[in-house]
Amino acid sequence: MASLNRWPSTLLLAVLGAATASEFQVPLVSQQGSLKAESTIAKPLVNTSDLQASIKIENLVQHAKYLFDLAQLSEPEFGHPTRVIGSDGHSGTLEYIYSAIESLGDYYTLSTQPFPAVMGKVYESRLVIGHEVPESASPMSLTPPTAHKEPVYGNLVLVANEGCDASDYPDNVTGNIAFVLRGTCPFGTKSELAGKAGAVAAIVFNHDSGELSGTLGTPKPSHVATFGLSGKEAGPVVERLKAGEAVDAIAYINSQVKQIETKNIIAQTVEGDPDNCVMLGAHSDSVSEGPGINDDGSGSLTLLEVATQLTNFSVNNCVRFAWWAGEEEGLLGSDYYVEILPEEENLKIRLFMDYDMMGSPNFAYQVYNATNAVNPVGSEQLRDLYVNWYKSQGLNYTFIPFDGRSDYDAFIRNGIPGGGIATGAEGVKTKEEELMFGGKAGEWYDPCYHQLCDDVGNVNSTAWLLNTKLVAHSVATYAVSFDGFPERSSAAASGFTEKPSKYHGHRLVL
Repeated sequence: MASLNRWPSTLLLAVLGAATASEFQVPLVSQQGSLKAESTIAKPLVNTSDLQASIKIENLVQHAKYLFDLAQLSEPEFGHPTRVIGSDGHSGTLEYIYSAIESLGDYYTLSTQPFPAVMGKVYESRLVIGHEVPESASPMSLTPPTAHKEPVYGNLVLVANEGCDASDYPDNVTGNIAFVLRGTCPFGTKSELAGKAGAVAAIVFNHDSGELSGTLGTPKPSHVATFGLSGKEAGPVVERLKAGEAVDAIAYINSQVKQIETKNIIAQTVEGDPDNCVMLGAHSDSVSEGPGINDDGSGSLTLLEVATQLTNFSVNNCVRFAWWAGEEEGLLGSDYYVEILPEEENLKIRLFMDYDMMGSPNFAYQVYNATNAVNPVGSEQLRDLYVNWYKSQGLNYTFIPFDGRSDYDAFIRNGIPGGGIATGAEGVKTKEEELMFGGKAGEWYDPCYHQLCDDVGNVNSTAWLLNTKLVAHSVATYAVSFDGFPERSSAAASGFTEKPSKYHGHRLVL
């Protein structure tokens, strides 16, 4: 990964060397923010209307174009634009964000947080059951390859129960392929137990008719090559196995799982009460399949623009911006940040706000349904701030599950109130939502979610601008005062943290 040094004002000329110098005679940040950041004139206390008014779609789109250029740096290795961790596109993204904040002068204390991360890449895969090639077969994220990266052969062996205990794996699984029902324990546990029992591969099949795609999580030495399979295609196979019929299979995965080092970027206002911090974050990486301009370039650049415009104001409470790495690989950066945070520092974070996918093309204005009943107290107050803002603008909104799918997860699991907004990923817009938000019912909120087409043209500028103004409102509100917001009294996790979650990031884990 490239070192995070100051970049010249010609903006990425050295990194994006294919372009001519004349194409890059544009400041890294808006002129207004850059100039005022260096000013010695006393700044007014931030207020929500002025901070919102400073947000311009032109700045956001300009940043997005540069971000796509950075994603193209990965083409020699990946064959297409991407900003996945470990790629040149992601290294460039980190450089871009760091340099942008650094250029704002001494308004922020700026730091990076290196951490070890795991990235996986599947080059080829194929599953054959009997004489059929199941259409729904999908290799799990972070799966190891089959032995010697060659096809392996064996009979399917139906594992007892849900394959969460070593005793569920019969002796005859050795040298064969474990066939395991989804449920109770993580996919990684099933793969590990199958490997310890001597299986040459594992297939985890869904308990309902739908397809199954997930992650094995933290790599373990005993993991074996593992596929997910829909319940619809698994059902007839289960019946044959239960009837005592032998069903053979061929499994093949050519993949790589490796450890790399990547970085979080943290910027905190120099001014403001450091014991009462407003914190917000977005993830700097994309999936390997595409450039990730909506997911989550939109959130990263929303933070960058709000951080830039905030330099025109003073604050009462400190504001801390975070750009997380490795979200797409399983919330790696945010997990690491919270895991090593001392309790006294944990308690200084009054709330964490997560901003992931701010401009889906078939958008809905979504608010995480974070309630105090099952989340750290204060989460509901943050939720209501978003709701009240949408109402004040005469806009509709909808609640979505607060289920561990983004970087808020580690915070709420460690007692920090959290929440956020989004505009939708692979979910399907309903008829009711079409009436509420426009767009087209029956299609994904983001038809390019985790695909190559998630480029600059994939971001809806109306939703992106409006939601960036809402982010500005959330920052301005709490940067001035936490009056009426619940005090932090303990870093102990709430009862919510004891409940197993199906998601850790966008991938299923159990």
